[in-house]
Amino acid sequence: MQEEKTNFKKEILSYIKIIVITVLVVLGCKQFLFAPIKVQGASMYPTYEDKDIIIVSKISKIERFDQIVFQSPTEDELYIKRVIGLPGDTVEMKDDILYVNGKAYKEDYVNRQTDDPNQLRITENFTLEELVSEKKVPEGMYFVLGDNRLKSYDSRHYGLIANDAVYGESKLTVYPFKHFHIGRE
Repeated sequence: MQEEKTNFKKEILSYIKIIVITVLVVLGCKQFLFAPIKVQGASMYPTYEDKDIIIVSKISKIERFDQIVFQSPTEDELYIKRVIGLPGDTVEMKDDILYVNGKAYKEDYVNRQTDDPNQLRITENFTLEELVSEKKVPEGMYFVLGDNRLKSYDSRHYGLIANDAVYGESKLTVYPFKHFHIGRE
């Protein structure tokens, strides 16, 4: 009987160790490697929809056109936007065509749908210098835009994003609400 109690205690301690180690590993990964984030708003539509859940890598090297999550420069929230300008880049929008370092880019990810038939452009004309008083994106900074340009609050409004404000890069959508239905249709 005593031996059974001892074995039972050892088994319980074994389970507790496994649970503690698992919790520590999960918390460590969330703190240093990756984290789930819930998308809020429509500024990145059609890439992401409101309430999509994404996995953010905290160790990725940021490259042009990556979608990054960062601390908003104007409020206590995380934003997600697309990196358009890297340090050293010139950025210009002319007649709805993006130019980075003088090269034109086709932006297939941009939402071009509008309810206003008189809407001539999805993105207004601008140069980086007109928006942030810099000819090139400074070292340690990024120029970001939302994919839903008509409804995005981005670098056109609040300026450049510091590398220190970047939480991580979006790597995966794990729960897109648009594909799930609750209840009857």
